[in-house]
Amino acid sequence: MVLAVFSMLIVLWMTRSITDDVPGWGALFNGRVGDGTASVMMATLLFIIPNKKQKGEKLMDWNKCKKLPWNIVLLLGAGFAIAAGVRSSGLADVLSKALTFLEHAPYLVIAPAVCLISSTVTEFTSNNSTTTLLVPLLIQVAQTMHVHPLLLMVPGAIGAQFSYLLPTGTPSNVVGFTTGHIEIKDMIKTGVPLKIAGIAALSLLMPSLGVCFWDKRRNV
Repeated sequence: MVLAVFSMLIVLWMTRSITDDVPGWGALFNGRVGDGTASVMMATLLFIIPNKKQKGEKLMDWNKCKKLPWNIVLLLGAGFAIAAGVRSSGLADVLSKALTFLEHAPYLVIAPAVCLISSTVTEFTSNNSTTTLLVPLLIQVAQTMHVHPLLLMVPGAIGAQFSYLLPTGTPSNVVGFTTGHIEIKDMIKTGVPLKIAGIAALSLLMPSLGVCFWDKRRNV
């Protein structure tokens, strides 16, 4: 029964908004529902559907719910909340203006700088939120510099995956951190060399192989 509820949740996620021609069931509510609405609705069903193995009980009760790893939910939610706060507070515009120094810098400096900025921001928000925040800014910088946008977008997007230092960076970090066997100091000790190696690799590959695929002097 739990598998059936989960399958129904996946179907609701996939059919909420399909295409412009086929809007999905979300259009019935004038865009007031999201993926979270479907998740809460299916979770509520678990508190209603009876448990066939244990009579008189439901598939989920509050005692079981209290044992869920809520710290994972809060850590991930904090990352998305910070990203939303950056956009709504106007900090994204400040960051956009701060990146204007890249417009007059040589590309050999820009590639590692973009990767460093992206890999730093992603430690405090999720990698998805980081790419959503930075990629549009990098496109604007690329247009001003008259270089191919991918020469900035690729190091920015890949750098957002170098979230090795803090648990808020990505769900996999949260899973490892919540086991209790890994502390933040352990993540920093292991993550710093990995981050340096990743930035160094991108700093070498983008000005060489990247330019071969996307001419940096192309007028965009």
